[in-house]
Amino acid sequence: MSWRPTYRSSKFRNVYGKVANREHCYDGVPITKNVHDNHFCAVNSKFVAVVTESAGGGSFMVIPVSQAGRLDSHYPKVCGHQGNVLDIKWNPFFENIVASCSEDTSVRVWEIPDGGLRRNMTEAVLELYGHSRRVGLIEWHPTSSGILFSAGYDYKILIWNLEIGEPVKMIDCHTDVILSMSFNTDGSLLATSCKDKKLRVIEPRSGRVLQQASCKNHRVNRVVFLGNMKRLLTTGVSRWNTRQIALWDQEDLAMPIVEEDIDGLSGLLFPFYDADTHMLYLAGKGDGNIRYFEITTEKPYLQYLMEFRSPAPQKGLGVMPKHGLDVSACEVYRFYKLVTLKGLIEPISMIVPRRSDTYQEDIYPMTAGTEPALSATEWLSGIDRDPVLMSLKDGYHRPNQLVFKAPVKEKKSVVVNGIDLLENVPPRTENELLRMFFRQQDELRRLKEELTTKDVRIRQLELELNNLKNVSPNNV
Repeated sequence: MSWRPTYRSSKFRNVYGKVANREHCYDGVPITKNVHDNHFCAVNSKFVAVVTESAGGGSFMVIPVSQAGRLDSHYPKVCGHQGNVLDIKWNPFFENIVASCSEDTSVRVWEIPDGGLRRNMTEAVLELYGHSRRVGLIEWHPTSSGILFSAGYDYKILIWNLEIGEPVKMIDCHTDVILSMSFNTDGSLLATSCKDKKLRVIEPRSGRVLQQASCKNHRVNRVVFLGNMKRLLTTGVSRWNTRQIALWDQEDLAMPIVEEDIDGLSGLLFPFYDADTHMLYLAGKGDGNIRYFEITTEKPYLQYLMEFRSPAPQKGLGVMPKHGLDVSACEVYRFYKLVTLKGLIEPISMIVPRRSDTYQEDIYPMTAGTEPALSATEWLSGIDRDPVLMSLKDGYHRPNQLVFKAPVKEKKSVVVNGIDLLENVPPRTENELLRMFFRQQDELRRLKEELTTKDVRIRQLELELNNLKNVSPNNV
């Protein structure tokens, strides 16, 4: 009986990972030790943002991409949150705008000056309050310039219109903590995975659940849309506690198209999908390796390519957008790996080996650019548009003329028993409660001293008045 291996020709079969030299890494970064399952890192063509370990609140560091090397121990931070920062994301259309969410129940939007920070930043452009518990996930809409999604531990997803600085929709269909969110290409569908072991495809503007899968055999952790293939990919754990990936038809979640076991390790698997090359990267939290596959619309659907290996475990990974890659080196993907034990951010480039130095059009198709396809108002009115595409051939340094404008909110007041409830916001964390308590104690002590002084002065004036009455009773 003859046996033939199932080899398949692919231009990405020999993609390899190249670690940057030490002088091109970012050293001396106090990376957070928080055990929350997230990347704690966000990257664009200008900046690398990473959540840091700090006392008395949450902070993150913003480093210019060109400023590699060892950082000063007093490097400035963004430190306006009162609780630990759990997620950070750069706006895909305004490269100086970054959003963060925290255990203090707030979502904040920051504007980073060109060249990076010179001092600690504490004032956000927008402070968004709407969740009743800590906020664990944020995602920017892929085609609209002013829409931000946030998922909290109150099991709710809020849609924020940043043009007015207010929540415009609440999605309340989950019964447990939301683990991940992913958009399709034009942002008309939202896929979520939840701790209640269910996978959902949601129409975000109405909040209607279009498809739902109860994943008992494959416990879903992370979900990602596979571009325009009408497929979803999830990572999770099988009933035998092996790490697993599954491919789903987004219009029918009754059964996965294919399931594949990866290994028996326990770290969470993070999926990264590149729609331009149809490559899927799998990176486990605490692992040192990154596996990559090619995804097709025909069997076997998932084609294993190769594996990047490293001895250093990864805390999280940031991904450079396409317009920030080095096309002259045939770089198709770039990770920024957080190595907590060394305080190191390590760039890892995924490179297609080519002999020619010319532009390789077959591996760099037209890709989603830095211009929004529609405004927040247009998207909320029901319009859907595909992303505005750009070519990477001519160096792709097209300046973005858009300017982010924060809404100017009128000061409102809600007075109850002489107290402005909007002016006197209740504390959201234990540290904030303690600080408020001690401030109030100091204020009470000062008021008591002032009251005692005034009582003494009143008695003195009463005695002086009585003396005047006794000295000249006829003149009074």
